[in-house]
Amino acid sequence: MPKFSVVITVYNKEDFVQATVESVLNQSVEDFEIIIVNDGSTDDSANVIKNINQAAINYIELPQNVGASAARNIGIKSAKGSYIALLDGDDIWDNYYLAEIISLIHMFPQHHVFATAVLKEHIGETTASNYSFDNPNEDTFLDLNYFESSYKNSLLTSSSAVIHKSVFNDIGFYDESIKSGQDTDLWIRIGIKYRVAFSTKPAVTYIYAPQSLYKSIRSVTHRPDYLAYLEEEKTNYALKRFIDLNRYSLIIRARLWSQEKEVNTYLEHLDINNLNSKQRFLLSLPIYALSLAFKSQSLLERAGLKLSAF
Repeated sequence: MPKFSVVITVYNKEDFVQATVESVLNQSVEDFEIIIVNDGSTDDSANVIKNINQAAINYIELPQNVGASAARNIGIKSAKGSYIALLDGDDIWDNYYLAEIISLIHMFPQHHVFATAVLKEHIGETTASNYSFDNPNEDTFLDLNYFESSYKNSLLTSSSAVIHKSVFNDIGFYDESIKSGQDTDLWIRIGIKYRVAFSTKPAVTYIYAPQSLYKSIRSVTHRPDYLAYLEEEKTNYALKRFIDLNRYSLIIRARLWSQEKEVNTYLEHLDINNLNSKQRFLLSLPIYALSLAFKSQSLLERAGLKLSAF
């Protein structure tokens, strides 16, 4: 039985998937299996994967696109390893990534969730930036509360998280009804019950395509509504603040997409004190100004104004 099951989900990643898989094959640790789930790709991803021809790869080709949640669940449920290592089909691991995770496992043997820092590389740019997180000290290995450490960016990502298989039996798998934001939904369920063993050493490069998801997702009803956590929010301030930052993002988009019912629902449960002055300013803009701001999102972010929580 392998220690790690690396679950790679792929949808139309012909230009990236070979480098992704090779970054796993080049790990300094060899105790792993690779499960590639081709989620009904319509490009040449299938041929690229098949030409890699490695015995360590369990290739699952789906006849049609079922979505990221369902594809990941298929890979997770096929896993033989004790630890599930998630990886998107266009991201890259440094060759010491699994070794860093093993160090975390040895440092925190009672933990079930592990992750490393991430570098973010924008397509077309030659440099990568650090995917910042809330870290109050200089230690390399940290025992963190997910919510307290995820106000700037999520402590967990779908290419840097390693999760003991028992966690899924405990909190459930990806919610297949969610088309966008399924990662956040899973991280919330994990964060409520588990702490995160985290390495501040970047070992993953996340390939970032600005707003690619929002070109296809045009309704907040396809995202988590966070209503399932209202009771937990009453006694868990860190969770409440984290979810309010996500509600803020949903309100912005619901206003842009004229979904007034959803706007009112999110506002009803939003504590505006959990937003900073810049976020409150954006929330107060009239629709025409907000629409203009959304179209200029990259310029706003450089000025420190973010339309989303992360």
